[in-house]
Amino acid sequence: MAAGDKPLSEVVFLTVAEVASVMRVSKMTVYRLVHSGHLPAIRVGRSFRVPEQAVHEYLRESYVGVESA
Repeated sequence: MAAGDKPLSEVVFLTVAEVASVMRVSKMTVYRLVHSGHLPAIRVGRSFRVPEQAVHEYLRESYVGVESA
């Protein structure tokens, strides 16, 4: 198991609506991120579930800081 990986039974999955709420974007934006491969997700029936850690990693990697002069 790679460092930081959790057993599947310990992974917290979020719905698209929950991800949209955390990221403060629309559900359609989350669907676009999932379909483009920028945000990993699993399909459960007709809906998607996104690992909570993946949301935090995506936000961390997408962060644009202001550099001081």
